[in-house]
Amino acid sequence: MHILVREITSLDEQAPAEDLQHEPADIVFLSFSDNDLNVMANCIAQQPENSPSIQLVSLNRLRHPMSVDLYLDQTISKSKFIILRLLGGIEAWRYGTEEIHNLCQSYHIPLAIISGENYENPHLDNLSTIPRNLLNQFKELFLAGGKENYSHILNLAAHHLDHKIGQSITPHILPMVGEYPLPYPFHAHQNLAVILFYRSHLLANNIKPILSLAQSLFRKSINIKAVYLTSLKDPEISHWIGQYLYQNHPTIILNATYFSIQQDYNHSLFRTFNVPVLQILQPSNSKHLWKKSFRGLSQTDLAIQVVLPELDGKISTTAIGFKKEKNNQTRYEPYQKGIDLVTNRVNGWVNLRKKNNHDKKIAIILSNYPGVSGQEGHAVGLDSFASLEHILQWLKKNGYQTGSVIPDCKNLIQILCQSGTRATLSLTDYKQYFSTLSTTFRERVLAYWPEFEKDETLQKENFTIRYIQLGHIICAIQPERADSKNHKNTYHDPDIPPCHGYIAFYLWLRHHESIDAIIHLGTHGTLEWLPSKATAISDHCSPAVLLGGLPVIYPFIVNNPGEAACAKRRLGAVTIGHLTPPVNKTILSGDAAELERLIDDYAEADGLDHRRSKLLLGTILDKAESCGLLAETGINRKESGDEVALNHLDAYLCDVKDLQIREGLHIFGKPPIQFQHLLETIKHYAPDKISEIESNLYQCAEHEKQSLLNALNGEFIQPGPAGAPTRGKLDVLPTGRNLYTVDPRGIPTRTAYLLAEKMAGQLLLKFIQENGDHLRHIVIDLWGSTNLRTGGEDLALAYILMGVKPIWDTSSNRVTSIEIIPLAKLNRPRVDVTLRISGFFRDAFEDQITLFDQTVKTLAQRAEDKDWNYLAYLFQNTPPGSHHSRLNRIYGTAQRTYGTGIEYALNTGNWREQAELGEKWLENSAYSYGNGQDGIYDKQGLSERLKTTQAFFHSQDHAEIDLLDSADYAAHEGGFAAAAKLFDNTPNLYHGDTSKAENPKIRLLVEEVNRIVRGRVANPMWIKAMMNHSYRGAAEIARSVDALFSFSATLSHCFDQQFELIFAATLGNDTVNRFLQNSNPAAKKSIQNRFNESLKRGLWHPKSNSVFMKLEENDE
Repeated sequence: MHILVREITSLDEQAPAEDLQHEPADIVFLSFSDNDLNVMANCIAQQPENSPSIQLVSLNRLRHPMSVDLYLDQTISKSKFIILRLLGGIEAWRYGTEEIHNLCQSYHIPLAIISGENYENPHLDNLSTIPRNLLNQFKELFLAGGKENYSHILNLAAHHLDHKIGQSITPHILPMVGEYPLPYPFHAHQNLAVILFYRSHLLANNIKPILSLAQSLFRKSINIKAVYLTSLKDPEISHWIGQYLYQNHPTIILNATYFSIQQDYNHSLFRTFNVPVLQILQPSNSKHLWKKSFRGLSQTDLAIQVVLPELDGKISTTAIGFKKEKNNQTRYEPYQKGIDLVTNRVNGWVNLRKKNNHDKKIAIILSNYPGVSGQEGHAVGLDSFASLEHILQWLKKNGYQTGSVIPDCKNLIQILCQSGTRATLSLTDYKQYFSTLSTTFRERVLAYWPEFEKDETLQKENFTIRYIQLGHIICAIQPERADSKNHKNTYHDPDIPPCHGYIAFYLWLRHHESIDAIIHLGTHGTLEWLPSKATAISDHCSPAVLLGGLPVIYPFIVNNPGEAACAKRRLGAVTIGHLTPPVNKTILSGDAAELERLIDDYAEADGLDHRRSKLLLGTILDKAESCGLLAETGINRKESGDEVALNHLDAYLCDVKDLQIREGLHIFGKPPIQFQHLLETIKHYAPDKISEIESNLYQCAEHEKQSLLNALNGEFIQPGPAGAPTRGKLDVLPTGRNLYTVDPRGIPTRTAYLLAEKMAGQLLLKFIQENGDHLRHIVIDLWGSTNLRTGGEDLALAYILMGVKPIWDTSSNRVTSIEIIPLAKLNRPRVDVTLRISGFFRDAFEDQITLFDQTVKTLAQRAEDKDWNYLAYLFQNTPPGSHHSRLNRIYGTAQRTYGTGIEYALNTGNWREQAELGEKWLENSAYSYGNGQDGIYDKQGLSERLKTTQAFFHSQDHAEIDLLDSADYAAHEGGFAAAAKLFDNTPNLYHGDTSKAENPKIRLLVEEVNRIVRGRVANPMWIKAMMNHSYRGAAEIARSVDALFSFSATLSHCFDQQFELIFAATLGNDTVNRFLQNSNPAAKKSIQNRFNESLKRGLWHPKSNSVFMKLEENDE
């Protein structure tokens, strides 16, 4: 029997190792909490001269195991009494806790370990070495808190050292919850804001930002009250708060506590009072570090102050204070600019709550992405114009001034997409308003757009856009953030501020039209992607400058948590989740349907009539060859033989038939178009709850409508999870709730790991079957939204391939460390995995990036053979000092940038050869991330990965979209292929389909493109469904043509058959051609231009001259 050693590496090992060089002391006090340390410091300052020596230690400086070992050896082992205050349980400092217990037990040093939570922790009690009665006194005093009680703790410890029995002390107790008296008078006619903050901050005299916020609100004529508390999770505290709010009737609540209450929504504290709850931030770092950070918050702060509060429906704001060290104490200092931003947000929501609907002015903004004609009003999965018509009708019925006549959908399209622009703000007024904006923001704008007069939206001294004004309601197409030629290129560019025309639009809404709220209709616009921090935005972040305090209400597709999170955290938006489009299994058409019938005939004849069977077999394969279907299967008839070819053809047709395609677009606040089909798709995930699922689906329409109206009334909007209902995420139903995401610290989840094991097994087997050897090098394309939806299946896949496994904290389910699986148990080579991460993944998953990088470095230092661990071979053959750069395995775009860098070239045709696209992908993706690296340019390192990688993997986790829905998939997957080809490498390109998590499938990328063209894009079933949506339906057809073109441009594969199919189904079909011309001539022109460009570039070689004739007819 062989014993397999279990090796574990933890996140703490990424912290810097420090030698604190503290002298031993009579009493050593250790805590994560600055409040604890500050109070203790105040106690020490008032101790008599002959008192025991006391050493204070922040556990944040003892994260690394080496730091712990040094401190225990040099300080703890020679000290006399140890007090450890542990916030977050043992998992917060497991190694240190266990080691300090072992040392104190061996050296007979008194040790008191006190939980920082307000509940009993028997495990920590058992690790303490002092008498239980003394430990209980310590616990009572710590729970009571404050300088007087902490002084008693030190005195009890001193008595114990002198072998004296300390007197039983009754703690001086400040109530666990209560109103903090503020020096401001109460005016009966004014609105009331209530601030909730921590009792521990009060006891440590650490509430300056709270007091400054209260003063700022008072100056804006808002009544203000403040309540301190220990935890909103405590039922007694929650009940007290409920009674207090009931008695005071606040207009708005400001919450400065962390985490989530996670109460049953039907008994939610905040739902009861139905007012907005704004989450105010107090980061755990300094203002200096915050200013430097593009993320804005550490992952811990992001989790406890943003992500978890979102579970309660709280609306994120920004930082009102930062930590500052002074006189060896760390306290929060107010950040006035952040306080001003929060105050403006409060005013915005209070105004909505108190103003009469008849007097409210609302702007409804539709997207203009990707900035090409025919795509105005784009929203993922949503018919934005049909939705707009219904929203206007609801507003009219609810007392809003909408004018005498509300245009129907057709007229709204005509006005907003096909008519001329209208004047908004004069250049003179704009300059005046612009001069009042943040100096930093203005300097950045003028550095890039120095001449006001050259803005292309300026006409006759007025800025212009397409909009319609209906009473107090403005409906507009969002302006382009840059000039139209560069719109796509600058969509996610962090260095390019918005142009003057864009800024003028929002200043016009705020100052000239005095808008009370913005509805951004559908996923997604540009405002949240302007230059800005990811969270805790500053006063010169573009969204803060342009919005001021305007509330933003954002109908958002329920299956896109990542981009919804950006809108929530940068705009402070209430993201109202809307239903995905209905889906149904595709129905084969044309040649595919005929071949399916012939195969069925063959199956019936097989074994009964040999001659007929043989004849049918030849007929089937001849037809499949002539129509191109056999080529789509990837099988060579001559090499395989007819029987094998038929089996592949049959399997391919079944695979196409299994495709789920959308039957139209969703209309916000309306029942699903194909209700029964959607129900059939999702009900098998919970066959015992079909009636509940049906009921929830029915409720979606009313919930979406009512939540929008309630948000406009300044009411509390019920929180709800984001996810894909067709993948079994049934808790997203009913929609119409304020979307939230998951705690990033728990990714990958245990479930994600189990599901990823299936995918890993398939991937490894498929590679061996296709290449005859084990997979050793792969690049995985890691997207943030995908990992939020799946709980991190792609990241789990990476770990499985590497031969490691995450370890989760049993209480919090957070990933804390990684276990390395020995090769003897793994029984295959470790795969050298490189991650190409998306911009949102970079922003949201800092700890995951750190842990993955650490895992790579740990595996590299193992004594394992090259054939079994390439990283180890690389480490052993790298000169000292060069290890880090050669072991970089996490790449993405530069800080604050998104996408791949080739989208603009694909969109405009501004490229000559495929190699240019590959080079752009490489240049823009070559920023390395990991411990100590936040976007270091490493083109050489990524080039080495592209030279050696054997495979590329991208997963698609639900059937509500596919890779031809937009050109983004081609930019990522095809862009990688073009970059690898620069080095004469043609790795296997895999597209993973995990839409049915229990039955994942892996296809070659080209196979998946073929399948989607055959099953959806060229399918009359899908095209007919799109034709029911007029302008937007035509736009969706054009987007799919763009996507195929982009794959053709980036992959070294001929898609002649796919172009033929789509052409025949669109411009080659008289009915569809007329629909395109009548509904959206710009989209038709876009399709036509794509076909012509494909011909010109040699990407498409039509079989028939009729294609050229038809294109010429359309040109005329």
